[in-house]
Amino acid sequence: MFRASVARAAAVAVAAPRVAVAAVGRVAVQRTVLSSTPLRLAAGAPRPAVAVAVAPLRFYSAAAGLNKEEVEGRIVSLLQGFDKVNDASNIKATSHFANDLGLDSLDTVEVVMAIEEEFSIEIPDKDADSLHSVDKAVEYILNQPDAH
Repeated sequence: MFRASVARAAAVAVAAPRVAVAAVGRVAVQRTVLSSTPLRLAAGAPRPAVAVAVAPLRFYSAAAGLNKEEVEGRIVSLLQGFDKVNDASNIKATSHFANDLGLDSLDTVEVVMAIEEEFSIEIPDKDADSLHSVDKAVEYILNQPDAH
């Protein structure tokens, strides 16, 4: 019983293909959807506009990542804007927050919080305690895959 109804439905589908009709100007163009032969138009007839349905695609990939110079530059510019730094021109890649820049422990915490905000990451307290210089901060940021 089931096989007979499936066979009957298949026979009906083959016998009566679906037809798409598109009107171009005054000429009605008819094309069989199931047909594999291209549509042939009379000579001089206007060519119908073909609408192609395109499904939007979204490609995901890993972020490009940060390079050392970019991270270092962003941290140095962040420190140059920090008002508690003794001498903004003294900031280098090897500058120590307390020894070279004159920052105390609370200032260092503020710098770490500013770095978190700058790179959109969260630095745990145990890791924040080890960030005492620009190069340590750069190294930490480069090791974070979600920093941007």
